[in-house]
Amino acid sequence: QVQLVESGGGLVQAGGSLRLSCAASERSVSRYRMGWFRQAPGKEREFVVGISKTGTRTYYVDSVKGRFTISRDNVKNKVYLQMNSLKAEDTAIYYCAASSGFGNSATMTTWDVNSWGQGTQVTVSS
Repeated sequence: QVQLVESGGGLVQAGGSLRLSCAASERSVSRYRMGWFRQAPGKEREFVVGISKTGTRTYYVDSVKGRFTISRDNVKNKVYLQMNSLKAEDTAIYYCAASSGFGNSATMTTWDVNSWGQGTQVTVSS
């Protein structure tokens, strides 16, 4: 089972940017669709962005479209989340996730996830 380690979280002012990274432990990360979930205090964990195994498909929830960009480097076994124009409502713990489901979809639910990262805190001050 692939192990995931996130980095890049922190405190930023509204309108600022952060880049999260997710490093996978195995060289066959291309077998997994990858995604980022987030969980704010008192709320359920929600799927935010996803990218297909080949990187040809991406998915974004409406609240982050045009501001967040997911990408992957299957040679370096890494996934990235570039977050621009951050808002206070983006404050949450962000989790990298891997799903070995069939097909070239970019979406996943918590039930589809095979591996989770430990999470990285993103705090946006208004």
